[in-house]
Amino acid sequence: MATDLAHHIQETPLVDTHEHLKREPEWLQDGPDILQDLFGNYVTADLRTAGAAPDAMQRLLDASDPDVAGRFGGIEAAWHATRFTGYGEAVRLIARHVYGLDELSAEGLAAAQGRTAELRRPGERYRLLRGVANLDHVQTDDFRWPCLPDHSGIGFFLYDLSWASFCRGDIDVRAIHAETGVDVTDLPSLRSAMEAIFAKHAPCAIAVKSQHAYARTLRWSERSDAEAAAALERVLRRPPEEIDTATGLCLGDWCWARGVELTIEHDLPFKIHTGYYAGNDRMPAPWIAAGNMCALFARYLDARFVLMHIAYPYCDELAALAKHYPNIWVDLCWAWSIDPYSAGDFVRRFIHAVPINKLFAFGGDTGWPTAAMAYAMQARRGILAALQAEVADGSLTEREAMAIASRIMRDNQYACFDVDGTRANIRSAA
Repeated sequence: MATDLAHHIQETPLVDTHEHLKREPEWLQDGPDILQDLFGNYVTADLRTAGAAPDAMQRLLDASDPDVAGRFGGIEAAWHATRFTGYGEAVRLIARHVYGLDELSAEGLAAAQGRTAELRRPGERYRLLRGVANLDHVQTDDFRWPCLPDHSGIGFFLYDLSWASFCRGDIDVRAIHAETGVDVTDLPSLRSAMEAIFAKHAPCAIAVKSQHAYARTLRWSERSDAEAAAALERVLRRPPEEIDTATGLCLGDWCWARGVELTIEHDLPFKIHTGYYAGNDRMPAPWIAAGNMCALFARYLDARFVLMHIAYPYCDELAALAKHYPNIWVDLCWAWSIDPYSAGDFVRRFIHAVPINKLFAFGGDTGWPTAAMAYAMQARRGILAALQAEVADGSLTEREAMAIASRIMRDNQYACFDVDGTRANIRSAA
């Protein structure tokens, strides 16, 4: 029998603070076939770890090959080793709730392939996310500066302004000029270009986002204008492959700081990827811990930093940072699929260590709506299990657990992000 807590978690609209969703035209015109839909997400990393051959994985995701059974057969052994991981669980949820498959088999997948055509209808993407997943809205990082109104769901699909290239010290003068009309020739003109990007796109942005941890350390240092000017001069007159690490870090740190200052000016949170990498074979662990950024947090106490993915596996350090710094919020996006048990344990420890208004419960971090739907289901299960355990051991009453669920699923996000103001600006722009 479902408890009041279970019903509350199921019925509360869940704010999705992080996706990389493809837009409606791509979903309609170039959407995935059944195997791309099921496996074209993070599970490929676990399949690789389980021993799937690279050529078999390449064939698995090749929709031009009509042999669905044969494509699945090449990774079937690895799938059976992977099906119980968090990534594997998400695949099984897509299979069950989208394709009606309780088990994956070559024959069943081939028979269900026709279902993909039914999904490629206008509005179906929105229905899966709003109606089935019960998402309040979705915040998407599409790796761009513009945050244009999304007419497939005005006010539902919100966008982050990307700052990753600047944090890496990558200065694309042609792209900057095309976007702002500013010719970047020196540090003052670079600063002007950054200000122009914010002036143009911040009103319709829900946040600023950077995942530069994939390319450099998260450690930040204060850089003077003189140091940054010298680094920029080298960047502007040399090809990217000739830019040394120290130069890139210097300019990246300076640009990162200017971005933080602009988020303060424009009242936007700054989202930062922390912790685990997607994929395989290239994760330098010392780069990814959130503690690398303590100097940045202390320097900009008026900024709002949203630290993503619970900095897995440096979760205890992240909880300590959130407990200490009032300008830090913590996001469980992607964490429920990386390691569901660690995510649930993190929620329980967070409740008793950090003020509960500093935690966001969910972001799928996916490209297709079917995967976001499945990851939302996974998150609701994890939230329920964590809070039920708190009630069972007497740490919370059910009423208190329901109040916490409301906070971490929706209320905290509305307090941190200006959702209503962004929606109003988008509707005006549209």
